[in-house]
This record gives sequence, structure tokens and C-alpha cells, in this order.
Amino acid sequence: MAFISSGYNPDKPMEDRITDIGPRKFDEFYPPVIKANKGKWLYHEILEPGVLVHVSETGDKVFTVRVGGARLMSVTMIREICEIADKHCGGYVRWTTRNNVEFMVDSLDKVAPLKAELLSRKQIGGGFKFPIGGTGAGITNIVHTQGWIHCHTPATDGSGPVKAAMDVLFDQFTSMKLPAHLRISLACCLNMCGAVHCSDIAILGFHRKPPMLDHEYLDKMCEIPLAIAACPTAAIKPAKVEVDGQKLNSVAVKNSRCMFCGNCYTMCPAMPLADKEGDGIVLMAGGKVSNRISPPKFSKVVVAFLPNEAPRWASTTDAIQKMVNAYSNGARKYERLGDWAERIGWERFFSVCDLPFTHHLIDDFRDPAYYTWRQTTQFKF
Repeated sequence: MAFISSGYNPDKPMEDRITDIGPRKFDEFYPPVIKANKGKWLYHEILEPGVLVHVSETGDKVFTVRVGGARLMSVTMIREICEIADKHCGGYVRWTTRNNVEFMVDSLDKVAPLKAELLSRKQIGGGFKFPIGGTGAGITNIVHTQGWIHCHTPATDGSGPVKAAMDVLFDQFTSMKLPAHLRISLACCLNMCGAVHCSDIAILGFHRKPPMLDHEYLDKMCEIPLAIAACPTAAIKPAKVEVDGQKLNSVAVKNSRCMFCGNCYTMCPAMPLADKEGDGIVLMAGGKVSNRISPPKFSKVVVAFLPNEAPRWASTTDAIQKMVNAYSNGARKYERLGDWAERIGWERFFSVCDLPFTHHLIDDFRDPAYYTWRQTTQFKF
């Protein structure tokens, strides 16, 4: 009856049918110069930090001004971005995968007024709303995960450490003075929906304590078999417990097998994992996805644990700044952070970055595949 009351006619199922439910076709959002030259671009250049030009075989050019954005934006901020795009870019704007915002114009004459407009807009405290940069041999925006705002298993925040880190690295965002581009990423827990495992510098939220068990409510709130099955290391098993003289169905956790991933809490709210003292940050370094010069690399743990120090995360940002400064001063041109660390030796890396080396950083895992399998996607001509 619901279909009939909404106008659906079973005798004529195709009548007034809506066939395109969902987002509109992507090329409707292309600027005209992009649509007219699709597949015809010859090359691009970085004219200055944050400003790019793409040149087509037809002679057309598109100029892009990149500004730092945020992963979580207010409606007011988005409206302001659209206002600028309407005024200077014919209403066209795009977001990059690293939370930058790009404004595109088809003439070099339009770049200077666009830049002046962007830099004139300030936060209440005086900071830039739309800092220009994030291109070439510098640091672009930090891609990050949900953090305390949206996720239920984070060991640290997303937006907080990212804002604090970018504040101390602002000069490297607005300039291109590093040996090569440097990618920083953040994931709030070991599940790593932020894919920080192949970044030059990675900020990883880390739980150090197993889940707490609220026996009184566990069986009332949770499907116990589901909570047990959710554990990837089989650390959870069913158990009978006594609470206030009453025997209850619950679970027990073998702490030595727990990897603090939070999967159990996802399935069972009576097994919370967050803990003020137990949660914090691990810093990793040396990863990359590119196969230029050397194969792709996984990030390596370089700081085993730092506490959450909201709102500015001073210890975390201090360690990151030390790594960036040492890399900037010591690496060769085009050398990524991991390539630099391997060239000088990881022992020397800890020394020049003024980072303590502890036994927590020793990787003693070895596997036959370590010696026998081809472990790289790098190709060479």
C-alpha cells in the first residue's frame, strides 16, 4: 500500500520511474576548461608554493590555488568556501584526498585577486582561514581519522593533534624548502582507517590496557558469542561471574593475548577500552608509497609512547618537529625521510633527531618470507 499511496502503479511499473537515484554524474562538476581538455593535458608546473598550472595540448591552461582545509568543517566554513568559488572561479571548487581545498581559474590574471581574497580571510584569533601552500617539496595537509568526535574506539583525537602539529609545521606548509615532499598522517587506533603505515611520519593512537568488563550489564547489553567472535586473537572466552550474590553470564579476557584493538567494544558496549592513562600516541617514521628511487616502505616505530596532552599535544609536536628539522638539514635533494634514515643508519637517525632508543623499538620478528619472497612492488626500466 505504501507504494500505491506514493503514486506507484503496479500495472505500469515504469511510469514516472526515477532512474537516477544518487549523486549526479561527476563530470557535471568539472570547470569548463577541465571538461574541454579531459585527456589532453601535457604537463603541469608549480609556479610558487600552493599555485599550480596545468597545460593542455590545445594551449588551454588551468591555474590552481591550493589552501589548507580541515577534515571536519562547519556548514558556515563550507558556505564561505563556496562564496569565494562563486566570486572568483565560476562556482567551481574541489577537495583533495588530504583535506586541502583547491580553487581553479582559467587565467593567470585571476590568480592574484584570488590569493588576496584567500589570505585576507582570518580567524577570530588572527590565524589564516585559507593558508596557501601544500605543494612540492613541503608538507601538505595531514590526512587523519575520526578521533574523539566521531569514533567509539580512538586512543587519541584526530583534529586536535593534527591542528597542533600543523601549527608548528606551518612554515613547511607555505614553502617548498624540504629535500622532497613529506607526508604526515594520523590514525586514532591500531585499526588504522587512516592508513598511516606508509607515511614519512605517522601519528598513531595506541591503547595499552585490555578492555574493562562491566559484568553487571554485559549479558544484558551484548550478544556474548558475537563479542567472543570479534576478537582477532581469541583472547575472550565465556565465563560465569558472581555480582552481588547473583551468578551472571559474562566473559573473561586473557590479557597476554589482547592486542588492544577495540573490536570487542564495537560488538559489546559493556567492554570499554578507553583509559586516560593507558591511551596515548605512538610515532612512526620512514614509510612511503612511492617507488621512486627506492621501493615502498612501511613506517617504523620511533617513539614507543607519548601521553595525550590535549589541547596542544606538546610532546608529540616537539618530537615531530625534531624529526622534520633533522631531515630538512641532513637529507639530500629528492631524498624521502625513510631513504635518508636508511642512508645515515637508523642508529644515527635517533641521535640526530634527539629521540631516545629503547628496547620497545627492537623488531625481532623474522619469517622465512623475509628472506625468500619478493617483497617490493618497485619496477625499474
